Order: sequence, then structure tokens, then C-alpha cells
Amino acid sequence: MFETNHSRFATFGVISNLPGEIIDSIWMIIDRNLQGVVPLNNLLRFDLQNNQGKLTVHFSESGAATEMSVDLPFPYDPSFPDTVMAYDDGESQTILLPEEGHQK
Repeated sequence: MFETNHSRFATFGVISNLPGEIIDSIWMIIDRNLQGVVPLNNLLRFDLQNNQGKLTVHFSESGAATEMSVDLPFPYDPSFPDTVMAYDDGESQTILLPEEGHQK
């Protein structure tokens, strides 16, 4: 799951609510901090948190004990979605809002 040589996308909902640098940072977290370190399912959850005015991305997976937070060098904006998901269907990968994947 989440091999770097597969096509990657972000939904309209994500693109309209997050700057491209943050979307790219989520892919980078998957590639550099998660891939090959922890077993990944095809659906990953990232909570976007306010850490003293800066953005922290918190990773968790349903049914897994592993969690991780990464502080990013971007200001937190309260208009950011609380959560984004990354989905891998085996051919392509997409970052989406939970409501776009019928999850809340």
C-alpha cells in the first residue's frame, strides 16, 4: 500500500480547504515517516491539530496501536478540516475529506 510510484490525487474538497504545501506534506509523511516503518492499511487518517498556532498532523489507523504526530512549519488555520484521509485502491492514491469517503 501507498507505493510512491502510483498516481496520487487530492479531491476538490481537500484542494479547496488546504494549501498545496500541506497536501504535499501529507504525502511526504506517508513516504518518509510511515512507509516501511509501520504496516499500512489502504485507508489512513490524519487529524489536523492546532499546536500553539502551528499545524500538527496526527496519524492514526483504525484497529492499529501505532500513532504519530508531525509538526509542520505552517501556521494553523481554523478553517482547515479537522481530518483528512488517504486512500489507496491499489492503482492510485487519493487524499480526501472523511465525508467524501462516506466516513465521519
